[in-house]
Amino acid sequence: MSLHNFVFGVYPYIALTVFLLGSLVRFEREQYSWKADSSQLLSKTGMRWASNLFHVGILAIFLGHAVGLLMPHAWFLALGVSDLAHQYTAIVAGSVFGLMCLIGGAILWVRRFFNQRVSAVSRGSDKFVLTWLLLTLLLGLTTIPFSLGHAAKQDASVMVALADWVQSIVYLHPNPALLANVDPIFKAHMFFGMTVFLVFPFTRLVHIWSAPLPYVVRAYQIVRSKRA
Repeated sequence: MSLHNFVFGVYPYIALTVFLLGSLVRFEREQYSWKADSSQLLSKTGMRWASNLFHVGILAIFLGHAVGLLMPHAWFLALGVSDLAHQYTAIVAGSVFGLMCLIGGAILWVRRFFNQRVSAVSRGSDKFVLTWLLLTLLLGLTTIPFSLGHAAKQDASVMVALADWVQSIVYLHPNPALLANVDPIFKAHMFFGMTVFLVFPFTRLVHIWSAPLPYVVRAYQIVRSKRA
């Protein structure tokens, strides 16, 4: 098996399996580590702007990817959305929300690494996952000039190939050959994105699952005063 076929035919299932089973095991065994570990009390400077920009941006990007890649191609055409219109919409939305996320994420990254109080209470996994998310984001933003070049040539084949590949993974008939002619920058972005799912259960990202059900069904946390 070639490296290409492993990364785009096997690795997605490894990442998704660890993502689902790892999250379940983490919730079952370490419920009180299932939180975002807010550090706002330690330093509030720029936190509101940075956090809002980052979270709004990343949620919009995730939803945009989910709709754009998982919605069947025929549905877009039935709604009157041509391939080029779809591609330009993805470029514009990706640019706007990607820059929002990058600005907010960069502020949070500097704060996490260079604010002494915040850095002192940060786990290695906190710093790693924020860095990895920003690298994934930067790779995604770097694909935009390539997408613009394709669109200028009236060519949406790469976008369609990416969507077809994602759907082949979801429908359990992986077809790495769909990505044979895709630009390497897209492949790098996809590898980094899949790895986010792989490391997800071992980081603070698990708090994404926490609204609202886990806080309703888990046991109370007992807090005792130091006073006699």
